[in-house]
Amino acid sequence: MKLYVWTHDRTFHSWSMIEEPCLHTAMYNKATAIVLAETEEQAITLLAEKNEGWRAEDFKSLRPQVFELDAALVVYSQVHYI
Repeated sequence: MKLYVWTHDRTFHSWSMIEEPCLHTAMYNKATAIVLAETEEQAITLLAEKNEGWRAEDFKSLRPQVFELDAALVVYSQVHYI
Protein backbone atom coordinates (compact mmCIF):
# COMPACT_ATOMS: atom_id res chain seq x y z
CA MET A 1 0.00 0.00 0.00
CA LYS A 2 0.99 3.60 -0.54
CA LEU A 3 -0.08 6.84 1.06
CA TYR A 4 -1.09 9.52 -1.47
CA VAL A 5 -1.10 13.14 -0.34
CA TRP A 6 -2.54 15.98 -2.38
CA THR A 7 -2.44 19.53 -1.12
CA HIS A 8 -3.57 22.57 -3.03
CA ASP A 9 -3.47 26.21 -1.99
CA ARG A 10 -5.80 28.77 -3.56
CA THR A 11 -5.20 31.51 -1.00
CA PHE A 12 -3.88 33.92 -3.63
CA HIS A 13 -6.02 32.66 -6.51
CA SER A 14 -6.73 35.22 -9.23
CA TRP A 15 -8.42 35.33 -12.62
CA SER A 16 -5.07 34.69 -14.28
CA MET A 17 -5.16 31.24 -12.68
CA ILE A 18 -8.62 30.33 -13.99
CA GLU A 19 -7.32 27.13 -15.63
CA GLU A 20 -5.72 25.95 -12.38
CA PRO A 21 -7.10 22.67 -10.98
CA CYS A 22 -9.75 22.87 -8.28
CA LEU A 23 -9.78 19.81 -5.99
CA HIS A 24 -13.11 20.45 -4.28
CA THR A 25 -16.44 21.99 -5.21
CA ALA A 26 -16.33 24.32 -2.18
CA MET A 27 -14.49 27.61 -2.47
CA TYR A 28 -11.46 26.75 -0.39
CA ASN A 29 -8.19 28.42 0.55
CA LYS A 30 -6.32 25.18 1.10
CA ALA A 31 -7.41 21.60 0.51
CA THR A 32 -5.61 18.43 1.57
CA ALA A 33 -6.54 14.84 0.83
CA ILE A 34 -4.60 11.88 2.21
CA VAL A 35 -5.55 8.42 0.96
CA LEU A 36 -4.17 4.93 1.58
CA ALA A 37 -4.48 2.86 -1.60
CA GLU A 38 -2.72 0.45 -3.93
CA THR A 39 -2.55 2.93 -6.85
CA GLU A 40 -3.08 6.63 -7.50
CA GLU A 41 -6.15 5.82 -9.61
CA GLN A 42 -7.66 3.82 -6.74
CA ALA A 43 -6.97 6.71 -4.36
CA ILE A 44 -8.78 9.16 -6.65
CA THR A 45 -11.69 6.74 -7.06
CA LEU A 46 -12.02 6.33 -3.28
CA LEU A 47 -12.20 10.11 -2.86
CA ALA A 48 -14.81 10.45 -5.61
CA GLU A 49 -16.94 7.65 -4.14
CA LYS A 50 -17.26 9.55 -0.84
CA ASN A 51 -19.53 12.08 -2.61
CA GLU A 52 -18.13 14.91 -0.49
CA GLY A 53 -17.33 17.32 -3.32
CA TRP A 54 -13.90 16.05 -4.37
CA ARG A 55 -13.32 16.56 -8.11
CA ALA A 56 -11.63 13.43 -9.47
CA GLU A 57 -10.65 14.91 -12.85
CA ASP A 58 -8.68 17.73 -11.26
CA PHE A 59 -6.79 15.33 -8.98
CA LYS A 60 -5.44 13.69 -12.13
CA SER A 61 -3.73 16.93 -13.17
CA LEU A 62 -1.81 17.30 -9.88
CA ARG A 63 0.95 14.94 -8.80
CA PRO A 64 0.56 13.78 -5.21
CA GLN A 65 3.33 13.07 -2.77
CA VAL A 66 3.56 9.28 -2.58
CA PHE A 67 4.85 7.49 0.51
CA GLU A 68 5.79 3.81 0.50
CA LEU A 69 4.74 2.31 3.82
CA ASP A 70 7.57 -0.16 4.24
CA ALA A 71 9.76 1.90 6.59
CA ALA A 72 9.48 4.51 9.33
CA LEU A 73 8.94 8.00 7.95
CA VAL A 74 7.52 11.42 8.74
CA VAL A 75 4.31 11.74 6.77
CA TYR A 76 3.27 15.25 7.72
CA SER A 77 4.73 18.27 9.47
CA GLN A 78 3.78 21.89 8.99
CA VAL A 79 4.51 25.33 10.43
CA HIS A 80 2.20 28.29 9.78
CA TYR A 81 3.59 31.78 10.05
CA ILE A 82 1.49 34.92 10.10
